[in-house]
Amino acid sequence: MKITGIFKQLLDVESGTSKKGKEWERQSFILDTGAQFNPEVCITAFGKDRELIQGIKEGTKVDCQINVYSTSYNGRWYNNLNIWQIDIVKDDEVESEEMPF
Repeated sequence: MKITGIFKQLLDVESGTSKKGKEWERQSFILDTGAQFNPEVCITAFGKDRELIQGIKEGTKVDCQINVYSTSYNGRWYNNLNIWQIDIVKDDEVESEEMPF
């Protein structure tokens, strides 16, 4: 699934150990989609995918390819947005999207 927005904030790295004893790391960021209601979404990069979001400056418009899935824990459901590709939107691409001809 593709989602476009403004890269708003890079959050701290989180790490831990799974039940099987495997070490993991993840880092999330906030993307402002510009939607009228609830415009901000939190997207997560796991493991090596963390490299994708390093060095992106706040305020940069990006296209994100994500996987969306849900998991349940103790009878409650949680949604997850995991990134697998991110591209910076160039200024000329923004203009072409905003100017319908």
